[in-house]
Amino acid sequence: MNTLTVRAARWSARHPWRALLGWLLFVALCLGVGSAVGTNSAKTADYRVGEAGRAETMAAEGHLGRLSTEQILISDRSGTLDEGPAASAARELTGRMRHLPEVADVADPVRSSDGRVLMVEVSLKGEELDADHKVGALLAQTRAVQRAHPGLLVQETGSPSVSKGVDQQRDDDLALSEKISLPVTLVTLLIVFGSLTMAAVPLLLALSSIAAAVGLAMVASYLTPDAGVGKNVILMIGLAVGVDYTLFHLKREREERARSGGRLGTEALVELAAATSGRAVVVSGLAVVASTATLYLASDVIFSSLATGTIVVVLVAVASSLTALPALLTVLGKRAERGERRRAEHGKPARRPRGGREDRFWSVLLRPAARHPLATLCCSVLALLALTLPLTGLRITEMSRDTHSRAIPAMRVYDRLNAEFPDRRVAHQVVVQAPASRSAQVTSELRALAHRAAADPLFTDYARIRTAADHRTSTLELRVPYLGNSPQAEASLKHLRHDYLPATVGRISGAQYGVSGDVARYADYPAHQDGKLPLVLGALLLVTFLMTLYAFRSVVLGVLGVVLNLLSAAAALGLLVLVFQHTWAEGLLDFRSTGSIGSRVPLFLFVILFGLSMDYQVFVVSRIREAVLAGTPTRQAVVEGVRRAASVVTSAAVIMTTVFVSFVFLHIIEMKQIGFVLAAAVLLDAFVVRVLILPAALLLFGERAWWPVRPSETEVPGPNAALVDVG
Repeated sequence: MNTLTVRAARWSARHPWRALLGWLLFVALCLGVGSAVGTNSAKTADYRVGEAGRAETMAAEGHLGRLSTEQILISDRSGTLDEGPAASAARELTGRMRHLPEVADVADPVRSSDGRVLMVEVSLKGEELDADHKVGALLAQTRAVQRAHPGLLVQETGSPSVSKGVDQQRDDDLALSEKISLPVTLVTLLIVFGSLTMAAVPLLLALSSIAAAVGLAMVASYLTPDAGVGKNVILMIGLAVGVDYTLFHLKREREERARSGGRLGTEALVELAAATSGRAVVVSGLAVVASTATLYLASDVIFSSLATGTIVVVLVAVASSLTALPALLTVLGKRAERGERRRAEHGKPARRPRGGREDRFWSVLLRPAARHPLATLCCSVLALLALTLPLTGLRITEMSRDTHSRAIPAMRVYDRLNAEFPDRRVAHQVVVQAPASRSAQVTSELRALAHRAAADPLFTDYARIRTAADHRTSTLELRVPYLGNSPQAEASLKHLRHDYLPATVGRISGAQYGVSGDVARYADYPAHQDGKLPLVLGALLLVTFLMTLYAFRSVVLGVLGVVLNLLSAAAALGLLVLVFQHTWAEGLLDFRSTGSIGSRVPLFLFVILFGLSMDYQVFVVSRIREAVLAGTPTRQAVVEGVRRAASVVTSAAVIMTTVFVSFVFLHIIEMKQIGFVLAAAVLLDAFVVRVLILPAALLLFGERAWWPVRPSETEVPGPNAALVDVG
C-alpha cells in the first residue's frame, strides 16, 4: 500500500509539526501572493453575449457605447415643489457634479409631469463595471446638497449606486451567513464527535483552506477574470467540502482506533485511514473538479468565475486532508494515548468508543431497503418523480435590476424615478455598422425606424440618433414606458428585432445591426444559456460516468450514479419552482417572487450537485467495495457498507445543508435560490438517494452491480509492516 495518499499521510504522521508548519506557511504564501498581485476583475466586454453583446461591441468600436448614468431627484418634503428652492438646489448640484473628474456630462434638469419632482441626470466616464467604484464621489455631492437644502428631499439612484448598494448588501449578508453557519457547524460536529477539540479540527482546516483558496483565486483570475462571485462560492463550497473531507477522514480514523482495541499505534491508524477514506476523498475531490470544469463550456464569465473558485477551494481542501489532517490526527492521537495510559496507571477503565446507538439507528432506517428493496426503490423513485412535476411550469429569466431588495436605499429611489418619469424606464439602443459611404442611408433608415416606433404604443416618441466620427457606426436610442422585466418591454424588443429592423436598416447592403440595452441583455443571456445547456449537461453526464467507472471499474455503477444524480437534481429543481415561482413562501423566506428562476441557477445546481453527490457516492460505495474485497457477499456488503457510511454521510449532509441554508437569508434573490436548491438537493441525495434508493438498487442488482469486473480479493487493503506497529 504505497499510493500517493498513503505516502503523504505517512510522512505527515511521522513529522506532524513540520507538516503543520508547512501547511500554515502554504496558506500564508497563498494569501501573500494573492494580495500582492490583486484580483483581475472582469471587464464589461467579458459579459457580452448574444445579439446584445455584438451590438455593444459595435457601439464601443465607434465610441458610441452607453455611459453609466445617475439620476438625482429633487422634491419637497411637503409634497408641493417650490420652484425657486428646487432650481437653486439643481444649479448647485449641477455645478458640483460638473467639477468631478468622474463625470462626463450633466443634463439639464427635467420636471416630472405632475411638477412635483425635478430630475438631474449625470453621466459617468469609463466602463460600466467601473462606475460603482466612482459613484461614491457623486453620492457625496448629493449628500452635500441635501445638507445645504434641508427643506428639500435630494435622493440619488442609477445603475452605479444600485450596484454599490448591492455590493454592500452582499458583504453584510455574507457576514450574517458566516455568523449563522460557523456556530451551527461547530455544534453539529460537537454532536458527532462529542469532543470540542475534535469538532474544531474540521472547522479550522476548512477555514484555512478557504483562506488559501482566496489567495490562489486572485492569481487564477489572470487566467479567467473574476466576476465578483469568486469569494462567495469559495466560502460556500469551501466550508461544505472542507468539513466533509475532514469528517470522512476523522470518522474512519476513530472507527479503526475502536476496531484495533489498542493494537495499532496512532501513526498506523492515520495511515490506514489515508488508505481508505483518504483515497475516497481524493477521488471525490477530483470528481468535483472534473464536474465543475464543465462550467467553462458555458462560455460565460460568471460561470467561469464560479468554476475557478470551486476548483481552487476543492483542490486546496483535498491537499489539507492529505497533509495537515494526518499531522493533526497524529498530534491529537498521541495525546489521547498518553491520556489512556494515565487512566490505566490510576486504575480507571478505558473510555468506551461511541457508535453503538448510531449503528442501531441506521440499521433501523436501512431495514426497508434491506427487506423490501423493490418496494423501497419504487416508492422512493416515485416520490422524487412527484417532486419533479413543477418543472413543467419552469420559467427561466435573467434577474434584472428590478429584482433587487428594496432594503437598498437606491432601489427605493429607483421606484420613485420609475413612478415619476415613466417615459424613462427602459431604453433600447439600436446599433448599425456599415461602410462610411452608406452613412446617409443608415441615418435615413434609422429615422424611418424611429417613426415606426413612435406609432407603436409600446414605445415613447423619444428618439436620438448618433453617428461616429468615421461614419461607420450609428446608434438610435428609443425609450419604452414599461419596466425592463415586463411583458411589454419584452414585446417591444421583439417588434424591433423581428419587424422594424429588417424592414429598415435590414435593407442596407453590407450593414450589420443589433439591439442592445437592459431588455436585450435580459433576453439574450437566458437564450445563450439555453444554447450551451445541452453541451454542458452532456459533458457533465459523461464526466460523472467516467469518474465512477475510474473509481469502481463498474459500468453499472457509472450508469446508476448518473441516473440518481439526475433524479435528485430534478427533484430539487422542482422544489425550487414550487417555492420561488409562487408567492406562498414569500413571508416564510423573506423574498418577493419574480415568477421565475434565475437563469444561472439550474446549470449551477446540476454541475455542483453532480460533483458533491460524488462525495457520497464514492464514500458509500467504497465501504461496500471494501467489504466485497474482504470476501463478503455483495448483498451483505451493501447493507454493512451503507450502515457504516450512513452516519458520516448524513452528518456531512447536515453540515453542508447548514452552509447552503445560510445563503437563503441573503437578500439577493438568485443567491437565495441557489442556497435553497443546493440545500434541498443535498438533503434529498443524502437521506433518500443514498439511504433508500442506492442500497435498494444495489441489492436488486446483486453481483451484477460490479459488471464487467468484480472486485478481486487481491485488491483488499491489508496491513503492511507500518500498519501493525503497536507503538
